[in-house]
Formats: sequence, C-alpha cells, structure tokens
Amino acid sequence: MRKPTLLALTVLLSAPALAWVPKLEENTAKNVIDGAYGRRDPVPTYQTLDLTVKDGKFAAGEGAVKVFDGGDACLTSWLAAPTDYRGGSHPASVTVSGQADQLYFQAVEARDNFRNLSAEGALGAELAGKRMPEGQLRVDVQVRGLPSEKARSAYLVRLRAPDGKLVAPVRTSYVNDFKQDAGTWTGTLVYYFEPLKVGIGASDKIELLLRTEADTNCAYSVGLDLGSFQ
Repeated sequence: MRKPTLLALTVLLSAPALAWVPKLEENTAKNVIDGAYGRRDPVPTYQTLDLTVKDGKFAAGEGAVKVFDGGDACLTSWLAAPTDYRGGSHPASVTVSGQADQLYFQAVEARDNFRNLSAEGALGAELAGKRMPEGQLRVDVQVRGLPSEKARSAYLVRLRAPDGKLVAPVRTSYVNDFKQDAGTWTGTLVYYFEPLKVGIGASDKIELLLRTEADTNCAYSVGLDLGSFQ
C-alpha cells in the first residue's frame, strides 16, 4: 500500500508549475516563502469559489454550482431566494488548499515577527509537524443559515474523481468563527482528503459534492481545479 502512494507523490511532484503540491520540496518552499517576504510575486496556494448570490447568479460565475441530486428546483430556489434558509443552509464559499498554503502563513508569521525563514527551515521537523500530512488536501466550506451550531456536523461532503469515485474525508474540523446572526448560524467547516489514494492527480479537475443539514434529496456539485494553485 505504501509503494503506490510514494510513487504517486514522486510523479505528481514533477507536474507542471501550477499544480497542487501534496509534498513540499525545496523549490516550492522557497517560492512560497519569497512571495510572503515580497521577493517575488506571491505563489497561488489556494482556489476559492465565491458562492454568494446576486441578481440570481453565483459570484463565481454561471455553472459554479450544479445539481447532483434532488432535481433542478434545488438550485433554482437557492438562486431565487439565497437568504431563505427554511429549506436548509447554503454554502457561501469553498476554498481548497494544500501544504503550500499552510507554509505561506508560517512564512508570514516569521516575517511579521522580524525573523527570516529559509526553505531548509520550513522543511524541518518543527514547522513540518504543524502542517497537514503529506498527500492531504484541505477544503474549507463557509456556510450560512444553519439552524443550530450542532447542525454543522450533519453536512455530508465528498470529493468526486474524474472516474466517478467518491472520496470521503479522513478528518473534519471547524474554524473558530461560528456565530449566530438573525437566528441562524454562520461559520466554516473544514475537511481533509487523501485524493492520491484513489488516483486523483495533482492538476485534475474534480468535483466537491455537498449535502447540507436539511432533510431533503438536494445535493450539489462544485467544480475544483487542482491545477490552479500549488
């Protein structure tokens, strides 16, 4: 089981410049750090899709969200009344990232504390141990309209590979940003996946499938491009 995963990591690390990096190496680390310190243009380390609705359209553009299950009414009702949560909460944004994004924040912290961070230091055990494990992909889903804070655990989220395989998260957590507003809750759900184990490549276009906490058949598909960041 270990050998195919290690082989996948080796192959993916030789992918084109803009491709998700499942395992940081010196060149990528230096580029991310240099961007944080202003020595070069920042390296794209994440992809965010804005799923807020204005004038009946998603900010991320037409087709940003598609119906996966439940029929067209699931989507048309969302677009027609984006702040009506009687049929369930709505995702407000989706962000996908990897180790490089976490390194960027480590570099910013070092810079702001008047320290220099080298690529060698970034790849050392101390800082590496504070980032997600190799091969993991992080997906943040900001949601609005939850009926309770507890209801956040009722979300069902999967990655869908190009061949149709569904990938469950290996770990879930929450950002400490949940708050109540006008009787409903808003905050960010966090999911960690291991896409390499089902053959997803570092520059693949994949789908994030979402079912909210509502007791309905509605499920949605959000397109993600792993080739748009490192």
